[in-house]
Amino acid sequence: MSNVYDKVMGCLESVREKTDFVPKVAIVLGSGLGDYAEKIRVEAEIDYSDIKDFPVSTVPGHAGKFIFGYVDDVPVVCMKGRVHYYEGYDISDVVLPTRLMKLMGAEILFLTNASGGINTSFGAGDFMLITDHISTFAPNPLIGPNIDAFGTRFPDMSEVYDKDLQDIIRQTAKDHNIPLKEGVYIQFTGPSFESPAEIRMAKTLGADAVGMSTVVEAIAANHMGMKICGISCVCNLAAGLSTNPLTHDEVQAAANKAAPLFKQLLTESVKRFV
Repeated sequence: MSNVYDKVMGCLESVREKTDFVPKVAIVLGSGLGDYAEKIRVEAEIDYSDIKDFPVSTVPGHAGKFIFGYVDDVPVVCMKGRVHYYEGYDISDVVLPTRLMKLMGAEILFLTNASGGINTSFGAGDFMLITDHISTFAPNPLIGPNIDAFGTRFPDMSEVYDKDLQDIIRQTAKDHNIPLKEGVYIQFTGPSFESPAEIRMAKTLGADAVGMSTVVEAIAANHMGMKICGISCVCNLAAGLSTNPLTHDEVQAAANKAAPLFKQLLTESVKRFV
């Protein structure tokens, strides 16, 4: 059908040579959040480098492996580290893992990331439920010949983030006294952090948090009919909102500090999904 389709199907075949595990929920762990995988009752692990033609993570804090197992009794596949567009991969490779997890059997995609706060009511360590996104500044992963086996040529984007899943996450946060913000996430390509002028532009457009991932994955998952939800861990104030220069070490440190509450919110939400 296409080189992109053939590549995804080749990766699926490679995975199936190693495990026949069928997940219901796919989880993508962002910077500093990789140790959540310790909460999973592991059935199998596959390094990305062991999957034929699979793109490999090169960013510190992204281990680069699939974890298959159970969160409570819910079968999950967890990406311990993701692939970013700024690493030099084609956008089709960036979303290949998302498509692959759907083909493995996952119906729900739970996206997480580390972000910069644009909304001035946010602080480092806050969690933001993603209610919508702005994709204008990242390449659309659906550009090119449509893969009809994956979805329609012109997918509707009115409700990318499933309202029922959002309600579950809200109620879970409330039940466990976990503060939860809400807002719109905007993806830039990176790897440079945004300039103060770009942050002012993003704020004018209606964004509450900014990062270098997630949106393209959500578009690909929506195209394939997955139910999607996402939580962003605000790890710093975006450029121009703080006197401190931005560093990846700062992002990882803030994510690590927020990790215990994040693990609780993620685990308890996933248990209620199915």
